[in-house]
Amino acid sequence: MKKIFLLFFLIFFIVSPALVFLFAQDEDELIQYFQMEPLDDSLFIHIQQELFIDPPDPKAEIIADLRDPNNQTISIKGVLYPFLAVPPELRARVITYPFKINLEEDVHYGSVFTRVIEKIKIKKVLDPPTKQQIGSTLWYINPFLQLFGGERFGIPIKKDIGLSLGILTRYEGPLNTNFLEANFHILGVYGGAFSNVDAIITSFKDNNHNNLIFTNGIQIGYVIPFGNFFEISFLSVIDDFSANQRAQYLRDGRGTVVYNTDGSVKYQAWLVEGSFLNWEFRYPVKMLGATKGRVYVAQYLDEWHFGFDFREMSLAGSTFDFQFDAMPSSKMREPQYVITATIQKIAESWAFSAFSIGPSIILGRLSDGSFGVYKIFANMRFKLGSSL
Repeated sequence: MKKIFLLFFLIFFIVSPALVFLFAQDEDELIQYFQMEPLDDSLFIHIQQELFIDPPDPKAEIIADLRDPNNQTISIKGVLYPFLAVPPELRARVITYPFKINLEEDVHYGSVFTRVIEKIKIKKVLDPPTKQQIGSTLWYINPFLQLFGGERFGIPIKKDIGLSLGILTRYEGPLNTNFLEANFHILGVYGGAFSNVDAIITSFKDNNHNNLIFTNGIQIGYVIPFGNFFEISFLSVIDDFSANQRAQYLRDGRGTVVYNTDGSVKYQAWLVEGSFLNWEFRYPVKMLGATKGRVYVAQYLDEWHFGFDFREMSLAGSTFDFQFDAMPSSKMREPQYVITATIQKIAESWAFSAFSIGPSIILGRLSDGSFGVYKIFANMRFKLGSSL
């Protein structure tokens, strides 16, 4: 238990200092020298395209200096351009941009102690979610395709009708389950099927005793029509494991079974069979300028989960995704904790703002009974559409 508390403290210690970098802006304050916070992908990309910047960076540092009417400039990633080089309609959007960091503030000898405190305003620590994120019929729309786990990739066909795809369950880490799903969505209801891709779980030969292993099945779910905060679903496995499959998945050499010294089973991977009623209570939020995010508590396959998932957070010029899921209680498995962090803006051309990569780790009980990292692998996220 002490190690679990230390883990939570470490995560809080890493994430919480970032909050001091978010500043609110008084709406009635006239600002003529400011940095634009990167919260509008389309505007940032449009400005750079007009100035022939390739590739455009939706999280670029853009600074407007309008103090001198005869020499107004706009700086993009340190390069200075005449403000008049920007088309009139875009100039108007820059001038009226609501999310500005005032660069005209007075700096004094006491600023080293007071600057951060003076600038912090709580209302920008957590921004309101977008319309799509709070709608009970539009919640599934998601332009981010993550290779392992996380939110499902959602394709809108016509407003509240669409498709979603996912690799692993949304709560799992890499190489820990062979789950693959596809769903059809309409008016807040979704239904679909899931199957298995065994190559996902055969890459590792050690510490597979906490794996979730599936065959084939169906599922149906519904988000209650008062907003995107409560989802309920039913999952049923339609193909039970045969004797040959059980022997294949649980044989020696796969790391899926750990024995005690007397030969009895100590830990064993879960071959999922039967039917389950699942639910998730969530709240969509935007933190550190994230274009999509949520905090949640859920029960899935009779296992408890709580955590958060944020996409395209911005801090000190970096853009990154961060995901944490805690599964502290299960009837069939040992507790586990999934942490995923991927970094954007490391590729070139179109992938500059569309590709993100980084580590994904799972902490839990190792085969020797100690607590530690039992899975670590590279995770990737692709942005296949514009921000919500």
